[in-house]
Amino acid sequence: MTHVHSLQEANLDTSSLVTIGVFDGLHTGHQTLIQRLVETAHSSNKQAVIITFFPHPDKVLRDVDERYYLMTPTQRADLMLSLGVDCVITHPFNDDIRQIRASEFVDQLVQYLKIKELWVGKDFALGYKREGNVDFLTEQGKNKGFTVNAIELIMNDAGNKVIRSARVREHTRQGDMNKVREWLGRGYRVIGEVVHGEKRGRTIGFPTANIAVWSEQIIPANGVYAGWATLGDETFKAVTNIGIRPTFAGDNVTVEAHLLDFNRDIYGQELEVTFETRLRAEKKFNGIEELIAQIKTDAESARMYLDANPHS
Repeated sequence: MTHVHSLQEANLDTSSLVTIGVFDGLHTGHQTLIQRLVETAHSSNKQAVIITFFPHPDKVLRDVDERYYLMTPTQRADLMLSLGVDCVITHPFNDDIRQIRASEFVDQLVQYLKIKELWVGKDFALGYKREGNVDFLTEQGKNKGFTVNAIELIMNDAGNKVIRSARVREHTRQGDMNKVREWLGRGYRVIGEVVHGEKRGRTIGFPTANIAVWSEQIIPANGVYAGWATLGDETFKAVTNIGIRPTFAGDNVTVEAHLLDFNRDIYGQELEVTFETRLRAEKKFNGIEELIAQIKTDAESARMYLDANPHS
């Protein structure tokens, strides 16, 4: 299983089944497609290959400058590989790629991936001005030795909405982590180095790990969340605050996790935190004693929720 950063770098020596997309968040719809691709590829002794892109095409084509990603490129590739994918290609998306003709890109799929099947959604298109739609790609396949498998878009459990990354972004920004977890099939997570903050939590008996989250990843709405904190091979219950700490007249949004039943110095280490459910919105308290009482309540609420919903 490999992760490379261009078609040329992949340069497979065996035939492959390929799917193409950004796959930001790798939601349950993405996972269903990938699992079917992997099973079909391996049953015929072919490699399962995913081509994804970074930066996100929206960042290039629409000049999006806000927090936009649901996961880092490394998290995305690692999760894809954990699903049994043989090769993940995180291809650069730039002006050259946006201008490439669909037929030329197909030629590269044949040359570097020895493609035998292309799996895409029915609304998929690639190449200059999205000229490479399913009909175009099907015709290309007839001439170049591969078939196109156009997959129906995956609906939510209620069957009334297509599962899309855009909707996951919306729910994340609103802090609706129950809906996010349903659509991702797991808790939303961020990862980053534990950095020094103002150390106020330590002075009131609730030390927190201040996480330097990637500046382009969406963070949930301000508030307090129950979730899991992973440090190396260890996992702990956590209650995490996102916000400006209005009780202390803060003005910068921070992500600070208090790990339950934990007391170690982890500055400089990488910590991953999930947001399983939102316990409450951010609030300004009238003083330290009132804040401490609420933190104790939050910690107990987080413990009860996580005990009832074990980590998997």
